Amino acid sequence: MRRIILTADIFIALLVMAVLAYAGKGYADARGHAADFKARAAQLSDAGAGAGALSPEQLRILLLVEDPGFVRHKGLDLSNKGAGLTTITQSLSKRLAFQEFRPGLKKIRQTGFAIGLESSLTKEEILTLWLDTVEMGRDANGQWITGFHRASEAFYDKPVEALSDAEFIELVSLPIAPGHLNPFRRGKDLDDRIQRIARRAAGECKPESVRDVWLEGCAVQPDVSHVG
Repeated sequence: MRRIILTADIFIALLVMAVLAYAGKGYADARGHAADFKARAAQLSDAGAGAGALSPEQLRILLLVEDPGFVRHKGLDLSNKGAGLTTITQSLSKRLAFQEFRPGLKKIRQTGFAIGLESSLTKEEILTLWLDTVEMGRDANGQWITGFHRASEAFYDKPVEALSDAEFIELVSLPIAPGHLNPFRRGKDLDDRIQRIARRAAGECKPESVRDVWLEGCAVQPDVSHVG
């Protein structure tokens, strides 16, 4: 029995070391490419396609939906209702660190990469890169659009800073399911998503839990007072 326990302890120790090593590789990779990421973020900002192009209110709404704790966390955050278990930094890491991300063991490297980004880039740089890489869906011609600013031009024919509040909320509605939600093929799912985000932004409701990324807690309940 003692030998079995010792073997189990050794296996667990080796497993922990392997996890830490894989996460550490992600951290080191992010740090190693930090100069390139900074240069890319600066180029985007200079072209008016950075996080700085968003108005304070637009930034508030975007972060409220995608990552309410973005300005304070270090890459990981499991406490914000409605934002899910993936931060903006982790989401960006999927696209910067992997050619094709699949849940599972790659989550370990993704987490290390996110922490590496947080330790070497500013929040504005991280958000700028996220805006540039986020999947937004198809335009009127069926062309797949990547990038928040490009989607604004493709969907509304104007830059983000010129969007109305309703248009901006619609744009924020899309990244959760870009293959399904589309302004050119409007349906109940998109209309519901827009309505829920608008209520959330107005402070009229709260998500039910961390995993309530579809904002079920902000769904408008049907009026049954006159039923029957």
